[in-house]
Amino acid sequence: MTTIRRPAQPPPDSVLGASPHAVESAAAYRAAGGYAGATGPDELLHHLAASGLRGRGGAGFPVAVKLRSVRDRGGRPVVVANGEEGEPGSVKDRWLLRARPHLVLDGLARAAAVTGAVSGYVYLSDPEAAARVRRALAERDPGLRVEVVETAHTYVAGEESAVVRRIDGGPALPTAKPPRPFERGVGGAPTLVSNVETLARIALTAARPDLRDRIADSTLVTLSGGPAAPVLTEVPFGTPLRTLASLLGTPEAGGALMGGLFGGLVGSDAVDRLPLERGALTAAGTALGCGAIRFLSPGTCPVTAAADAAGHLAAESARQCGVCVSGTRAVGEALYALAAGTAGPDTADSLRRWSQGLPGRGACGLLDAAAGIAGSLLRAFPRLVPSHLAAPCPVCAAAEPADGRRRLTVAVPDVAPRTRAASAPAVPKAAALPTPLPALKGTS
Repeated sequence: MTTIRRPAQPPPDSVLGASPHAVESAAAYRAAGGYAGATGPDELLHHLAASGLRGRGGAGFPVAVKLRSVRDRGGRPVVVANGEEGEPGSVKDRWLLRARPHLVLDGLARAAAVTGAVSGYVYLSDPEAAARVRRALAERDPGLRVEVVETAHTYVAGEESAVVRRIDGGPALPTAKPPRPFERGVGGAPTLVSNVETLARIALTAARPDLRDRIADSTLVTLSGGPAAPVLTEVPFGTPLRTLASLLGTPEAGGALMGGLFGGLVGSDAVDRLPLERGALTAAGTALGCGAIRFLSPGTCPVTAAADAAGHLAAESARQCGVCVSGTRAVGEALYALAAGTAGPDTADSLRRWSQGLPGRGACGLLDAAAGIAGSLLRAFPRLVPSHLAAPCPVCAAAEPADGRRRLTVAVPDVAPRTRAASAPAVPKAAALPTPLPALKGTS
């Protein structure tokens, strides 16, 4: 089960909050400063722009710019809290909706006030999270007409055009762009589709504008890989990747699968030198994405990790674009053959060709992610493909290909219902971050 690591004394700007293993009630949220009305829409927009807050769904788009784009279209905008977490290695969004639904609803109402929206949606696929959100709505009216829309859990269901399509009654599949949702979204109205962590940080900024920079400069991350249990934690940007590997309990990680499946693989040298910072990661050819990082523990072969990732993407293809269906399947099959020791001599050339020629050819980013996996394996571990072609890899042989999806999937941390919270001592308390961790001073 995933554990939660937080500062021993959680600060008021923490998304994790004081009791991350129990559902936060409306009364507790109000007592902590939530739903306070002191920060008006224009002032909030100013603070969001000044802090440079970026979205936490994967693309990292500036939040203030996105809000203005919807507001300036006029009409009757719609706001959507996107909690459909497609990345198998990420749990932050489902945890937020299960544990702190009022924080998300407060952020949704704030976004509605900025954009001029009078209706909103919470979009998700997790039945437990849906029940918690509906209960929160019954507890307190957020001042906005909100509907909970459930969908089937797939990798592409959280893509913003798929979100709009599903809310409008269609399948949760991406559509061609333009128009983008801010131009024409739910019911044809300008629509803000915002990740739930982003909305949580909007709410925190409204409650504590004096802490706006700290709120913008920290992020939730899901860490997995190796023998230790996965970890959900909140850290400041700039934290070294090696520090995060140590926090997970895999200090000798020989690389990482970054950004869920979208950031590709990085080697041990990158784990040593790179900070958790969007610009530095982008410059190094990888990405933060949704903040999910799978570290490669000693004894894990990067080829197996790449095959698992590409195989998952191939299985999750929306099957709308022929090039995506054939491209993701080809990449996945080539990497599994490489792991099994049955790949042909032209495999390296094929992987290189796909990594360069496939990006940008699908309706969503899934094909780009598969191509990125192939290219990153060749860049980060250049000797591995030739060595796997020369002789079967015993490490890969010991890893069952059928277990690939299981290896990638991370379970959501336990969140006890409030009716049980007072009488459930078996529910673990969130562990405090170990000290000393100098890179984490900003969250203590």
